Amino acid sequence: MVLYTCPARTHGANAPLIAHPCGVAAQALDRAGHDYTVKTVGGFKNVPLSRRGKREEIIALTGQQDVPVLLLDDGGTVQGSGAIVAWAAGHAVAAS
Repeated sequence: MVLYTCPARTHGANAPLIAHPCGVAAQALDRAGHDYTVKTVGGFKNVPLSRRGKREEIIALTGQQDVPVLLLDDGGTVQGSGAIVAWAAGHAVAAS
């Protein structure tokens, strides 16, 4: 699996007031026991034009340019931190 994030990567899940979506998604995958690779794409949501030319891979995968996006091993995608949290909770890795 690949977790696509902004340059904040997996940080900020426990930030006061507003948790960072990329960190929230990573934390959910960690809690569910998943192994994944982090791939950072450029640009920031609230900085005009900062994403230009930096998120083509995300657009090709999902038709939009927001992260986080989880690329599953079967080629499917899960978009957005809330959906990734729900997916991780429903697909926890069984302890051996």
